[in-house]
Amino acid sequence: MDVQSKHLLNSPDTLVVDSLKGLCDLSPQLALDVDNKIVYLKDRDRAKVALVCGGGSGHEPAHSGFVGEGMLTAAVCGSIFASPNASQVRRGIDLVDNEQGTVIIVKNYTGDILNFGLAKEQYAASHPDKSDKVRFVIVGDDVAVGKTQGKIVGRRGLAGTVLVYKIAGALAQKGASLDEVHQLAEWVASNVVTIGASLGHVHVPGTAPLKSNLAGTELEIGMGIHNEAGNSKESPLPPLSSLIGKLLDFLTSNKDPERSFLEFKKGDNVVVLVNNLGGISELELTGIVAETRKQLVNRGYAIARILSGTFMTSLNMPGFSLTLLLLPRSDVHSPSAEKVLSLLDSKPNVPGWRWSSGTAPAPPTSQEVKGVEAVVSYDHVVQFRAADPNAFVSGIRNAVQSLISAEPEITRMDSIAGDGDCGLTLKAGAQAVLKKIDDGIINGNNIVSSLIAIAQVSEEVMGGTSGALYSIFFSGLAQSFQSQSIPSGSTVTHYQWKTALSQALDKLYSYTRARPPSRTLVDPLAAFINALRDGTKSSSDNHVFSEAVAQAAQAAEGTKDLEAKAGRSAYVEGETLREKQVPDPGAWGVKLILENLGL
Repeated sequence: MDVQSKHLLNSPDTLVVDSLKGLCDLSPQLALDVDNKIVYLKDRDRAKVALVCGGGSGHEPAHSGFVGEGMLTAAVCGSIFASPNASQVRRGIDLVDNEQGTVIIVKNYTGDILNFGLAKEQYAASHPDKSDKVRFVIVGDDVAVGKTQGKIVGRRGLAGTVLVYKIAGALAQKGASLDEVHQLAEWVASNVVTIGASLGHVHVPGTAPLKSNLAGTELEIGMGIHNEAGNSKESPLPPLSSLIGKLLDFLTSNKDPERSFLEFKKGDNVVVLVNNLGGISELELTGIVAETRKQLVNRGYAIARILSGTFMTSLNMPGFSLTLLLLPRSDVHSPSAEKVLSLLDSKPNVPGWRWSSGTAPAPPTSQEVKGVEAVVSYDHVVQFRAADPNAFVSGIRNAVQSLISAEPEITRMDSIAGDGDCGLTLKAGAQAVLKKIDDGIINGNNIVSSLIAIAQVSEEVMGGTSGALYSIFFSGLAQSFQSQSIPSGSTVTHYQWKTALSQALDKLYSYTRARPPSRTLVDPLAAFINALRDGTKSSSDNHVFSEAVAQAAQAAEGTKDLEAKAGRSAYVEGETLREKQVPDPGAWGVKLILENLGL
């Protein structure tokens, strides 16, 4: 998989401080010790326990983004993926000095434990009267590291650490004692498990580009947040349902002696945290939420809360992690589940905490409504006949078949001038129109119903901008015929067609700013309608129609030399379009329709 090795920054050396300054710009309650890279709460209540955390940068919003009322008091930041030194941490402890004491919370990484631990011991040595006022909590929630492998170093700290921050910080905000805050932080750290999965490693600003990474078909399970390798790879990429099932096995299985860190039982209440490691889209992330929720329920667990968002990243890693917090059972001596959830639900005044509902997820049956197909009624539609009903249907059939045949060429045009989907969009609409013809809905004896059916197809099957434009235009045609006071069952005349087409174009103009010449489908459409309207009375109707089609074809051809003023081509550099001599794909579609109507 390609690695994103480009970054937006002034300098790799100043990136962390620049980021912390921006954080303070967002949150005026914060202050920054620039030299020591410490973000802390300026006007804190010194009668309440302080919480200090930190570690290497690159995991934002952890850790600095969680500093504020109701969560952390200070975050001591190192360079990217590197622990801060003990001197920085000692300064952080001094900055949050208070009457109650301080709880230091760190992830289980050697550098963090050594530097934060050293700072704690140095502080105790120089402040013997406060030696018991600084407590230490280590979070190791990664289940990818087996018990044998982690026998000495223990498990790595991952996104579950954020739940320790949140719950302990909320308790401290309520004025709890140092012992109470420390004990609850320890309890959360002991009852949380996490595992991650990623499509690739990440590049650290200021370092050489990665020379190797996961292949385009590979996914790695159990990666750490500093580019550490995971414990297994999947190839080809598994469907999400399979991946989530495997991750939940890692988290909850009691059969794996290497990873049965917590004893999960059917019926247990859990808090779910779906964490974006930095490079997963919100669209995908909420899909992960849905699949995780479904599988946990199917396994017999009760979900008390679901949290989702970007909490602890690995820069822009294209992956996510799942965290489960096992809530207390009623028969276990521990804080009550109600207390833990209450603290989790309290809203902290910090920039990094994501919105959460504060309630258990509702049953899917109470939220999911099955779609009901819209039924188009023609009960109140006045119907008119075409002069030649068979020719009317035959002309529409020929026109849409020409779009189907031209799909590859229109797609090629749009791959240069737009987003590449115009040919497929027109083809889909054309195929749906053919079905309406085969079903007898589009027929020459019911012109208005036929136009409404085409408008419906344009909206529902084509979609997007072109679908909306076609739908508005054909809806406008249908409206115009019914507003012309034509007796029901009458044969529509060429004059009535010209009037309806002109009014439909005006209707279209009320919803789009495109006017010829604009390099859009409006160019040939307007050319055709204007030529029909302006045709000489001495000419035959067929001659006027042929001349109007020729004008439309000329307008479509002319879009090759036009600068786009509307539509998606407006975002493509004009000179590029003129050099390649690519007509507007939408205009070309209108040209084909008119040339093949044969009316």
